Amino acid sequence: MQVTRTAIPEVLILEPKVFGDDRGFFFESFNARAFEQAIGLKCEFVQDNHSKSAKNVLRGLHYQIKNPQGKLVRVVQGEVFDVAVDLRKSSKTFGQWVGVHISAENKKHLWVPQGFAHGFVVLSETAEFLYKTTDYYAPEFERSLFWNDPALGIDWPFEGEPRLAAKDAAAKCLFEVEVFA
Repeated sequence: MQVTRTAIPEVLILEPKVFGDDRGFFFESFNARAFEQAIGLKCEFVQDNHSKSAKNVLRGLHYQIKNPQGKLVRVVQGEVFDVAVDLRKSSKTFGQWVGVHISAENKKHLWVPQGFAHGFVVLSETAEFLYKTTDYYAPEFERSLFWNDPALGIDWPFEGEPRLAAKDAAAKCLFEVEVFA
């Protein structure tokens, strides 16, 4: 597995070794030992999630203020632009973001550690998105950071307005949300 650090060093792009020929391909989509070596710490994943969304659907930016979740994300159909925002007040990169194109074609995975808001926008006609989490979904602790907050300046690669869930349309800006220590 190739590991690439992003501009926020804790957010990692993981690229599995893919074995392919005229019959198709094979790769290990997850190997606990290799993953732990790549990120430098032991993680236990407790939940797998799978979503399907249409073009220009923007999901996020979500996080849980208690029971925070680390997320290992990938796309099995289509393409998304995936974003992680550092919400750790004590971090040198607080309020900064990184974005990565991940797709079924490039097979990249993104590791988003605890303490980050996470979201993505679908760039293809549809996309199926899978992610493993290090803690269970706790809706009472879920928060949403506004996707288009000028303080963040995220350069989303789409035109027009995204399709949002009500909770994402009502999200708060960086200096209004609860953040991590």
